[in-house]
Amino acid sequence: MADSLNDESGVEDKKKEELEVGQGLKSDEVRRRKVASADSADDEPAAAPVDPAVAQSIGQGTDQSPGILQRLLAPLPPRWQNWVVRGIMSIVMIVIFSVIVYLGPLAMVVLILIIQMMCFYEIINIGYVVYKSQDLPWFRTLSWFFLFTSNYFFFGESMIDQFRILLQRDQFLQPLLTYHRFISFCLYCGGIVGFVVSLVKKHYLQQFTLFGWTHMALLVLVTSSHFMIRNVFNGVIWLLLPSSMIICNDIMAYMFGFFFGKTPLIKLSPKKTWEGFIGGGLSTILFSVLLSHFLIQFDFFVCPLEYDEVSDAVSMNCVRHWIFERSTFHIPVVGKLLFLSSIPWYPFYWHSIIMATFASFVGPFGGFFASGFKRAFKIKDFGDLIPGHGGMTDRFDCQIIMGTFVYVYFQTFIMVTSPHHLLRQVYSLRPDDQLKFYEALTDGLTKRGLLNGTTGI
Repeated sequence: MADSLNDESGVEDKKKEELEVGQGLKSDEVRRRKVASADSADDEPAAAPVDPAVAQSIGQGTDQSPGILQRLLAPLPPRWQNWVVRGIMSIVMIVIFSVIVYLGPLAMVVLILIIQMMCFYEIINIGYVVYKSQDLPWFRTLSWFFLFTSNYFFFGESMIDQFRILLQRDQFLQPLLTYHRFISFCLYCGGIVGFVVSLVKKHYLQQFTLFGWTHMALLVLVTSSHFMIRNVFNGVIWLLLPSSMIICNDIMAYMFGFFFGKTPLIKLSPKKTWEGFIGGGLSTILFSVLLSHFLIQFDFFVCPLEYDEVSDAVSMNCVRHWIFERSTFHIPVVGKLLFLSSIPWYPFYWHSIIMATFASFVGPFGGFFASGFKRAFKIKDFGDLIPGHGGMTDRFDCQIIMGTFVYVYFQTFIMVTSPHHLLRQVYSLRPDDQLKFYEALTDGLTKRGLLNGTTGI
């Protein structure tokens, strides 16, 4: 079937070429036009859909904009229309994100979960639309059930680890805390049973394909969102700063590419250029240091979110980690030539530069991965939720890999086991076990000479 279509297409192209030559065009001119047409096709983010119904069902939002904007921007060339729409929507999203940050860490956690669910919907919807003609039973229902189960496990683990003492005070929640992992496992087994029961003989291949599709979406989205939530609990700065880096890199790469881009970067995204890639990267590194300097002035951004038993409230007051304490950076020989031997410095600047480097030169490959995924299904966007940008996944593909990196980086190079964390573990024990722990700790400290057995100091 495909070969016959290609043959027909070739015949039509040949006829078109003969017609153009008959109209007086030189053969070289005809070939030049064909090459130009092919080049312009490569400039598009994705090829035309095989089935227009697929793109229509999913929604393609990059080239769409509200009616009022279309009328206002009608005099502008299409390239500038898209530039203005993208700019307006970028400002709107930044304002909304700023308001969420102002509302506090818990509002940011809710935002992460909402974005996760919207991205999951877009990815699952692609699979549903592609295999819609197969009339697969229970596909979307089971997909959302597995999402609920995964979130129940991961989000529950985060909340229990962070606020165990507070949650244990509620008698209703105690069984859920004690048997959380077993309940999660039972829910997942229920999903497996439901999937097996829904199998239809003539659709085995499609159903198992979509089962794997769902689990890959869960692996990417749920785990990364769980890491982002942990980043928020470790301090707002560990989510706000990396997210801002990705936003800055995306905007500046687009700006440098729009005005100066000439050299293609990667075939998966033909509109991406080396000029945009490098310009966006350098801009992001500079931006990261400036934003870091502003954020570390406030405890709201650098202190972890913890339950304070003394005040009986969730608190963001802390003794600052040493990386947020001001120090002095001694400049080597070059500085002495400039009569500047040292400058005020925060150790966090180094970590900020490392994260900015990752966001600039590795983070974009999350977007390239998404571009390859879209090309595989010959669609341009994951959806049409955000005019000028596409779907939610189109905007947050790079955030996924960035949030995961920051979590791993924090756990590897930053995290120290705090007394509050150890106390949460001790208070989760039964009262008699807490007393045994106290006696063992006291005896151990006394033997090591850190505690006087009679005075207690």
